[in-house]
Amino acid sequence: MTSRDVAVTGLGLVTPAGIGVETNWTAVCAGRGTGAFDPTLDDLPVRISCRVPDFDAEARLGGRLSHRLDRATQFALVAAREAITDAGLDPGSWTRPRVGVVLGTGHGGVGTFEQEHRAFLDVGVDEVSPLLHPRQLPNMAAGVVAMDCGAHGPNLVVSTACASGATALGTARDLLLLERCDVVIAGACEAPLTPMTIAGFSRMGALSRRVCDPRHASSPFDVERDGFVAAEGAAILVLERMDHATARGARIRSRLVGYGATADGHHVTAPEPHGRGLEAAITAALRDADADPRDVNHVNAHGTSTPANDRLEASVMSRVYTGAPLVASTKGVTGHLLGAAGAAEAAYTVLAVEHAMVPPTANLRQPDPSVTVQIAARSTPTKVALAVTHSMGFGGQNAVLVIAGG
Repeated sequence: MTSRDVAVTGLGLVTPAGIGVETNWTAVCAGRGTGAFDPTLDDLPVRISCRVPDFDAEARLGGRLSHRLDRATQFALVAAREAITDAGLDPGSWTRPRVGVVLGTGHGGVGTFEQEHRAFLDVGVDEVSPLLHPRQLPNMAAGVVAMDCGAHGPNLVVSTACASGATALGTARDLLLLERCDVVIAGACEAPLTPMTIAGFSRMGALSRRVCDPRHASSPFDVERDGFVAAEGAAILVLERMDHATARGARIRSRLVGYGATADGHHVTAPEPHGRGLEAAITAALRDADADPRDVNHVNAHGTSTPANDRLEASVMSRVYTGAPLVASTKGVTGHLLGAAGAAEAAYTVLAVEHAMVPPTANLRQPDPSVTVQIAARSTPTKVALAVTHSMGFGGQNAVLVIAGG
C-alpha cells in the first residue's frame, strides 16, 4: 500500500448482465451471452443488441423523477445509489463539498434527442419537450447524481468514446490524490440503442452480422468474430482517499493503484497499427502503480469482438505482459457498453481481485490462432494480486487502470 493508492469502497452495476452487483457477477462468471433480437431496430440490417433486462425506471426512481431523465441517466442514478449504499456511506452526514462526481459517457442523452427530433420533424416546434436539454445534455448524468445524494464537490462528465468510463475513474483518482475530494462517485453510463446510433455503427461495418445467433454474436478473440454487439448500462464505483476510508472503518474492496492515458494521434476510428498508444498507456499505468508487468495476474481486455481490435490488443499484451496473465473480455457476456464499458469492466476487475476468480470470455469456441496470450474460456479460480483493465476509443483514446487487492 502506498500514498498513491485509492480505495474502492462501493460498486453499483446496471448492465445487460443484470441489475445489481451480485446478479452481474453471477451472470458474468456463468459466461452466457446476452445478445438478443431488439424490436426497436427492426428496420435496420443489424437487429440485435444487449439490453438491460427488466429495467423499470418508474418502479426504481418514481414516475416524476424518471420522466425527467434520459435512460442513460436513469441507469447512472440506480447504479450510484447501489454503490453509495455498498460503500456504507450516509449522504446525510458526509461533508458535501468534499464529495465529487465524475462520470463518463460517449453519447449522452442520444435517445432523448432522437425522440424529440422526430417530434420536431413530424409535428413541429410545439411538440418538442421543454425537457429536451435537461434530459439530453451529457453533463446531466453527473449533475443528477450530485443532486440526488448531495455531492457538492467537483462535478463533471468526460467523453473519450469507448474509453470514457476508464477515463472518468482515472480523473476521479487524480482528484483524490490532489486532495480536492475525500470521496468521488465515479463511473459511466450509456443508452445508445437507438435507430440512428445503431445505423451509424452498422454503416461503418463495426457491428456483428450474426443475426441468426444473437446470443453468441459477441465473441471476443474467437476466430469467427465479426464485430461488436452494442449494449447499454451504467457502472459506478465509490472511490475514496485511503486515509478517509480507513478512518471511517470502511470495507476496502480493492485499491485503484495506477492509471495511464494516451492518444494514438493516428485515425478517427482505427487504432494505430502497432498498438503503440495502448502499449504506452499500459506502461504509464504500471509505472504509476510502481508495478512490474511480470506482476500482473489478470487482464480484463478491451476485447470488442471486432477482428482488427482483438488481434492488435492481443499483440500488445504479448509484448508487454511477460508474466503470462490470464486474459478475459467480459464483453462476450455484456456486449459493448461503449462509453460505459470501461467502468463496468473496472467493476468486474475489482470483483475478480476480490473473489480470486477470473471470469470467462463468453462464446470463445475456437480461439484465433494469431492470439498468443492466455484467454480464459471458463471461470478460473486464481489469486489475483494485481490486475489491469484496458479501454480504447474512437479518436485514438487509450485509458488503462491498475487494480490491486484491498
